[in-house]
This record gives sequence, C-alpha cells and structure tokens, in this order.
Amino acid sequence: MRALQLVADRQLEITDIPPPPPPRMGEVTLRIAAVALNHIDVWGWRGMAFAKRKMPLVVGAEASGIVDAVGPGVAGLLPGQIVSIYGARTCGLCRPCRVGRDNLCEHVDGVHGFHLDGFAQEKVNLPARLLIPAPPGVDEIAAAVAPVTFGTVEHMLFDNAKLEPGESILIHAGGSGIGSAAIQLAKRMGCTVITTVGSDDKIESARSLGADHVINYRKDRFEGVVRKLSRKRGVDVVFEHVGADTWAGSLLSLKRGGRLVTCGSTSGVSTNMNLMQLFQQQLKIFGSFGCRMENMANAMQKMAAGQVAPVIDTVVGFEDIGTALKRMESRDVFGKIILRIE
Repeated sequence: MRALQLVADRQLEITDIPPPPPPRMGEVTLRIAAVALNHIDVWGWRGMAFAKRKMPLVVGAEASGIVDAVGPGVAGLLPGQIVSIYGARTCGLCRPCRVGRDNLCEHVDGVHGFHLDGFAQEKVNLPARLLIPAPPGVDEIAAAVAPVTFGTVEHMLFDNAKLEPGESILIHAGGSGIGSAAIQLAKRMGCTVITTVGSDDKIESARSLGADHVINYRKDRFEGVVRKLSRKRGVDVVFEHVGADTWAGSLLSLKRGGRLVTCGSTSGVSTNMNLMQLFQQQLKIFGSFGCRMENMANAMQKMAAGQVAPVIDTVVGFEDIGTALKRMESRDVFGKIILRIE
C-alpha cells in the first residue's frame, strides 16, 4: 500500500509498504481518509524532532479514518464508521490517562508522524481507545481537524486559560489552522476577538469568522493597536503560538491579571522576559500541548451542531505534499491544508 515517508531531512517519498495484519485484541484497522497538515509536520520535515527517530518515517500527525475491521474485545466501533484519531500513543494505564488527562500521560511512546509512524498511509492498526467516533454531520475532513486544530484550541482556551463569555482575547495568526478555530470558538462565547494576520488579503476572511478587529502585524505594531482598542487596559487573554517574535508584545497586550496561553514557537523557541512586568501586573502564563480526547469529542459536537466549522485552504494529494509543506513554511495559507488519502 502507498505511504508518504520522510527518508531524510526535507526529503519525502511516496513508497510502498506492507499493509497491516489483522487487528489484534483491542485494535482497529482503519482506512485513513484525510490527514490535516500542521506546523509540527513542518518541524518534522526540517528534522526538528524532540527525540531520536528512525527513518524512513511515515508522516502525518492529525487525521481521520474509516473503520475497516475491528479486533477482539473492541466495542462501540463498527466497520464504515468515521473516527478521529488521537495523535499520541499514550499508555492508557497511568493516572493521568485514567482520569482523562491524556496529554499528561506518564508513559507516552511519542507523537505519530514525529516520533512514531504517522497517518499518511492507506491503512493502519491502532488501539480502539485512541479513536473518537464522529457524530452524524461530521465528515472525514471535519474529523481530521479535531485532534490538533480544534482539540488543541479547546484545551488552550477552556482547560487552561478558562476563557469566559464577554471577555476580550487577542488571537495571533488568525489565518492559521488553530487561529481560525480559536476565532470561531471565542466568538461563539460572546467574546471580543482581536486577531493578527500577515497580509491585507486575509483581513476579510478573518472578519468573516467572527473577528471584531483584525491587525496586519506587518504594517502595525499589534500591541499598540490592542492598547488603543482596549483604552490602554489590555485584553483578558492572549492566544499565543508564534513565539519569540510576538512574546514581548503579547505580554504588553494583557490587562493587569491577564492570562497568556501558548502552544507554539514557530518563530523561535527562546526569548527574554521582563520579570518585574510579570509579577507587578500579576500575569498568568499557561503552557499547553496537545489536548485531551474529551476536547476532540467536544469540538466535533460543536461542528455537528453547526456552531463552528473547519476552514479549509486547499486539498492536495500525495504528489503535492512537498509543495504544501513549503507553502506552510511561507505562511501563505488561510486555514488548513488537507491531504486526501485515496
């Protein structure tokens, strides 16, 4: 069967690999339907792994599948069902796993597509416990963006920052996958949403998602605009995932006692911080990585209810994956790039 494998840094190849064997106890065989691309895929493509990995490595960290076969002991999943796939291979046994704090697993094997073979292959065997059935009305593409795109945002905004109705929020990179999801989820709560974009042609798209104010950060210092819009008070929450380039401005954009939640560092992993500003303004900073499986289920329920929807930039096939990753590096996207597995 076909797969997309990373054979060296920045070198992807379409390869033939053996199909999976029949599913074992507790396993399900999936036909992968769609893979959603993320910056974690770009990091892997560049060779920025958090741990040692072996190549060739099948890429793809966020995906949906269709149940092809179920192994012994599997209940609640039937052939033909669409499922969203949790992207980390957790143990399922430690205390965090047992209480639903999956992204704090104490014995996680790694992230698929990064440390472990990912989902850009025609079929794969996975533990049934890592699969979330899509509710009626959620198709393969919507299910594909639940694990990282919407699940990450649910975890950031509601588990960590604890965003409340009526609050104000600055969302960086509103044209990114998680940025476009965050705009919708925050606006759905009745929050005042300020977002940044990198070009004027993204402004109207961001407004159409619910952003009240859109700042082209290439033209204006976003922190100055935020202070002006908030009458020098600042916002309640900053949704940060850019990193070094925006860190200082993000802290300046917060009101006294405000909360910053971060899940990324695409512009650099190290920065300086004014500690007096941190404690005098009584700011709160939350690091957030991945999501809980409950976040995925909640996101898909909101999709099914028509409250939020994935924003799709383009849909590509295997042959166009290199171009798609380079385009992501350039940030010339609005929403998600989807890899269709056919």
